Amino acid sequence: MKQSINNWRFVILLTLTLGLAPFVPEPHIFGKVRWILGGAKGMEFLDWFDFVFHGIPWVLLIRLIYLQLTGKLKKEEASSTSSE
Repeated sequence: MKQSINNWRFVILLTLTLGLAPFVPEPHIFGKVRWILGGAKGMEFLDWFDFVFHGIPWVLLIRLIYLQLTGKLKKEEASSTSSE
C-alpha cells in the first residue's frame, strides 16, 4: 500500500480520474469547493462524503509534492515504485 501512495503515476491517475470526475459540465470537486467556500448552506452528509471521496486523490498528490520538495521521499523508494 505504501508503494502505491508513493507512486507518482498511480496518484496522478487517481487525481485525473476520481479527483476530477465527472468532467462535464465542470469537475465535481470544483463545485463542492465553491459550495463550501460559499458557506456550505444546504450540504448534507452525502455531499460531505462526496467531497472527501473526490478530495482524497488531491490530498495524496499534495502530500507527494510536499515529500518531494522537502526531500523526505527517498529517491530509491520513488524509483523502485515507478519501475514496478
